[in-house]
Formats: sequence, structure tokens, C-alpha cells
Amino acid sequence: MSIAIEAPRKSARTRTLTYWLRRYPLFILGCIGLAAIILLALFAPLIATHDPVAINPAARLRPPSDAWLFGSDPFGRDVFSRVIWGGRVSLTVGIGVAALSVCLGLAIGMIAGFNRVADAVLMRIMDGMMAIPGILLAVALVAIVKPSITTVVVAIAIPEVPRVVRLVRSVVLSIREQPYIEAARLSGVRFPGLLLRHVLPNTIAPLIVQASFVCASAILSEAYLSFLGLGIPPTTPTWGSVISEGRNVVQLAFWVVLYPSLFLGATVLFINLIGDGLRDMLDPRLARTL
Repeated sequence: MSIAIEAPRKSARTRTLTYWLRRYPLFILGCIGLAAIILLALFAPLIATHDPVAINPAARLRPPSDAWLFGSDPFGRDVFSRVIWGGRVSLTVGIGVAALSVCLGLAIGMIAGFNRVADAVLMRIMDGMMAIPGILLAVALVAIVKPSITTVVVAIAIPEVPRVVRLVRSVVLSIREQPYIEAARLSGVRFPGLLLRHVLPNTIAPLIVQASFVCASAILSEAYLSFLGLGIPPTTPTWGSVISEGRNVVQLAFWVVLYPSLFLGATVLFINLIGDGLRDMLDPRLARTL
């Protein structure tokens, strides 16, 4: 009589890690890459090898070396230090725009989805805002108000609000006639409680995904504005401003444009990978097909 020997089971932690790596490899890659960039930005004062705004004419256009990891720009400033300090601005703008646009879009979208009169007025306003290219609207707003990070966040967030509003409104329209919503109304739940208890939880998943894409779009928009010399003061290093300062010497010193462009592209790529992964994880229909 043979006795079956059961193989040792893997721990739940090992199974979970293996499951995530096998099922969502690009999401894990995006999380690791974005975490690395965030850590570089957070510890920029400790990691930076030079003062990012100190001008040194004697060291202008130095190629990458041990002393100048990413080389120097036309003013003799260290490109590596300016790139990691610029990451602070780009990430701050991206997170700020995502938070502001999601908060405004959530409030407007829920009201528009439940009130037909408000829906007719608010959605026509949103349609009008979407008819204007977002970057042009941001340029106009930045040109009117005093340049600052707050101004850039508000200017980029306003064009993003209509997209969030349409998303939230579509979710609200799909659930407002559901039986549990009618039951809550009949039980005496007031309108604010109805939104907070029964509507808001259904919007969290799509809003998280939308916020990731808004963050990536905002980082690119901030780079556009900085490249044009708008929004952020020139004394503050940003990826867009570093690229703009190196565009005239790109044939002599390509590294001035190369490294901030790589960081900008990698950050947007990692955020988009995270957004795609969150979409797959939070959508039950997509999760079943994976």
C-alpha cells in the first residue's frame, strides 16, 4: 500500500507575488519604474551632485563624465541635478492636476447625472470647453495669471475636468434607475446621502483609472508650457525648460535634450502602464478574460 506524499505548498505570499507577476507584468514594471523616479525626486537634495541653478560659464557644454553625470548645459549647469529636481515639479503638477480635476469632475458629474435640468446646462458648458484644445486653453490661462506652479496646476486641470465629468455622468446614468437606488429613495435617504453611500462607491474604480491618465497628460502639458517659456518661472528647473534650453545646441551637446526627454517619456510610460493595469484589475469583465 503506497502512501501519497503531498508536496509542500507554497506560502500565500509567494503565490500572490507569482500571480501578480504572471498576470500583470507591465503593471508591476510601471510601479517599479515610477517608484524609482519618485524616489529620485524626493531625495534630490541628497542625490544632486551640483546646485541645479548655479551658473558656471567655465563648465558649459561639458560631456557626460564622472564629475558631470549627464553633462552640462549652455550655462554650465549640471543636467543631472536639473533633471532630478525637475522631476519634483513634473510629479507635483501631475498629481495636483489629477486630484483637482477628479474632485471637480466628480462633484459636477454626480449632479449632472441625477438632475436633468442641471445636466442640460452643465453638459453644454462641458461640451463647449472640450471644443477648445486643452493646451491652448492652458496657455491662455497661464498668460493671464502670474506664473507659478499653482497657476499651471489650475490651468491644466480646467481642460481635464470635462472628461472626468462625462465619465462620472455616464456611471451615474447607468445606476440611478437601479432597484437599490429606488429602494434607498423610498426608505427616506436624502440626496446627499444617496450620492455618498450608493453612487460614489461605484465611481471610485473608473476614477482611479482616469486619474492615472490625467496625471500622465498633465506632466506632458506642463512640459509643453515650460518648453514655450510659460507657467513655471525660469529659475525653477523643469524637464520642459531643460529641453527648451538645449534645443539650440542639440547638434553640439545632444545630452542636454536627451536625458530630460528620457525621464519625461519614461515617467509618462510608467504612469500609463499603471493605468492600463488598474483598468484590467478593476474591470470585472476584463479580469475574467485574462
